[in-house]
Amino acid sequence: MKQIINQMTLRFDSRSVNEGFARVSAAAFIAPLDPTIDELNDLKTAVSEAVTNCIVHAYPDKVGEIVMTARIYEQGLVEISVRDKGKGIEDVDQARQPMFTTGGRERSGMGFTIMESFMDSLTVRSSPGRGVTVRMRKRLSPRAGGQA
Repeated sequence: MKQIINQMTLRFDSRSVNEGFARVSAAAFIAPLDPTIDELNDLKTAVSEAVTNCIVHAYPDKVGEIVMTARIYEQGLVEISVRDKGKGIEDVDQARQPMFTTGGRERSGMGFTIMESFMDSLTVRSSPGRGVTVRMRKRLSPRAGGQA
């Protein structure tokens, strides 16, 4: 792995109002890299999906803690991790299938699919009863003004 240029960690409650906070925080953190609008939107959408999964699935009946860590590595590589200590996922492979959801008819079951489509890589680790960690990586296009 390349050298870390900058990093941050945020801890916040699993309340729906904090989904926007996470999106904006991630966007502000990568702003010094001068991302394109598309790159910025991709990252914000992936963060939104990861945080929403925590709110809806990890802590369905209570408020819990979500931890988001962002790192910038050399050559514009951005890594975002979103972690909870909630219910966990019984079968990660099944949960990553498009249209699969445990959230009821109002959920689309597309969260992991969306994250995967907007990022270069996605890993999901889970222990039932102990939580989930989603790690997403994306290499941003080199631009003249970007620096970390």
